[in-house]
Amino acid sequence: MSASLEEISGMETIPQSHLIWAISDSHTSATLFGFNPTSQTIEETIPLHGIKNKDWEDMATDAKGNLYIGDFGNNNNKRKDLAIYKIPSITKEKKPITVFTTTFNYEDQTEFPPKKKERNFDVESFIHLNNHFYLFTKNRSSHFDGTVKVYKLPDTLGHHTAKLISTYKTCDNKTNCRITSATVNFETGMIVLLSNAKLWLLKDYKKDDFFSGSIEEIDLKHRSQKESISFKDANTLYIADEKNGILGGNVYEFQLNK
Repeated sequence: MSASLEEISGMETIPQSHLIWAISDSHTSATLFGFNPTSQTIEETIPLHGIKNKDWEDMATDAKGNLYIGDFGNNNNKRKDLAIYKIPSITKEKKPITVFTTTFNYEDQTEFPPKKKERNFDVESFIHLNNHFYLFTKNRSSHFDGTVKVYKLPDTLGHHTAKLISTYKTCDNKTNCRITSATVNFETGMIVLLSNAKLWLLKDYKKDDFFSGSIEEIDLKHRSQKESISFKDANTLYIADEKNGILGGNVYEFQLNK
């Protein structure tokens, strides 16, 4: 990928565009990039005025093609300014982009930061489904056991309390089992969670109890700093990793049914 996306932290595709829309990690400008996977170039660069990139960690989209940016990176578990930005109507036409903001807090966090063994309030992945956001934590507790917490909050402007609705244990290896991105296919309902080395495919769940159905764990047999995932189509995923030295900085395709 371009040097502008060497620290890619989220990406999504939408029906009205042939581009992969992507964002970069913290310490960069509040900019949305349109990356063409065929030419491997950035075709669109859209500055987003009125917001800052404190720690952008993932992107989501809804069934209408609106894009969302999660400014909720929280490595030290002490942030109180967590936000999700809505960017509607991304098209090839140049026009001002109005950004809408939802802020939130976690219902079960009372200390900033909490004790090291309780630090499971960092989020690097979320999806939009049925007019709600669902956030999956990146567990940073000192007694890591793979527990992912899932929070739910409405897709409406203003401030909300994110409700804890479920938990799931991935595996107990910090490097391979921390969740770094998520995506959902609106046609099939499949949700995919990503780590540095694995995928978790969630299917046939009941309502928003995402871990109640079929869960398939896939070892990618490839370890890198994978930070972003989205569907290309119902059977193909895009996966991107950050550049780390001479490694990474790529977009990959992964076929779900070979």
